[in-house]
Amino acid sequence: MNLEKGYAGELKLDVWLEGLTNDCLVVNDLLLKHKGKLFQIDSLAIFQSIIYLFDSKYHKGDFYLDGNKWNTIAADEITSPLPQLERCESLSRQLLRQRLNTNLSIDPFLVFTHPEFTLYHASPELPAIFPTQLNSFMKKMNNMHSKLNRGHEKLAEQLVALHLNDSPNTEWPAYDFGQLKKGVVCSECSSFMIEKGRIWICAACGQTENSQAAILRSIKEFKILFPKKKITSNTIIEWCAVEGDRKKVYRTLTNYFKKVGSRSASYYID
Repeated sequence: MNLEKGYAGELKLDVWLEGLTNDCLVVNDLLLKHKGKLFQIDSLAIFQSIIYLFDSKYHKGDFYLDGNKWNTIAADEITSPLPQLERCESLSRQLLRQRLNTNLSIDPFLVFTHPEFTLYHASPELPAIFPTQLNSFMKKMNNMHSKLNRGHEKLAEQLVALHLNDSPNTEWPAYDFGQLKKGVVCSECSSFMIEKGRIWICAACGQTENSQAAILRSIKEFKILFPKKKITSNTIIEWCAVEGDRKKVYRTLTNYFKKVGSRSASYYID
């Protein structure tokens, strides 16, 4: 849920930044590494003499500050987003100066994009843009004097080139084919579906899907989970927990994949 909220906040931030009409460059979703330390930047806006660093937040509800502590009105303490912002600012500044040879100043901001967010006891010095300030801050950026040159473009290109596609800290849970529950999973609610002849019906939400589409979608999920495992008819029959006519699996594989080999040793590829 936290990841989904974070992603929703990034999308809102992207939409907001589309309102920029000034001469600037926007770079989104960077994963960078400097001196062995990883840090993520939601968005950078590069202007002539300054870079705005934006960290999106999609909190909903009423919050208040008690010193350096962030709390909900229900008295639940949440992790302060400021240390992360300060760390990101520090590493960004070091990377820009030490590796990319630029002395552009950086102004970091937390951007709260959910319209139902309120923070009580916030100091005017807090580096934050609240929902009611989004329009005025956008006007401020569009009214700034800014004229970019090739140096600014090169800086943006260098940042994109340094972006890491995969985080080395990502940890996947251990799993194998035998231990996973088999069946077709609903695309709407992720519950398991029931096979009914030429269609599959979700046992939870009632969503229906034709047999070939359901099997093809399940094969794609199988490929993601087991990229090194061969796609065979028996494997997909087991994966989809097909109990009725097995020919529907053969037809789907024949229509969308290329068969390699013959008889019991055959398998399918894209």
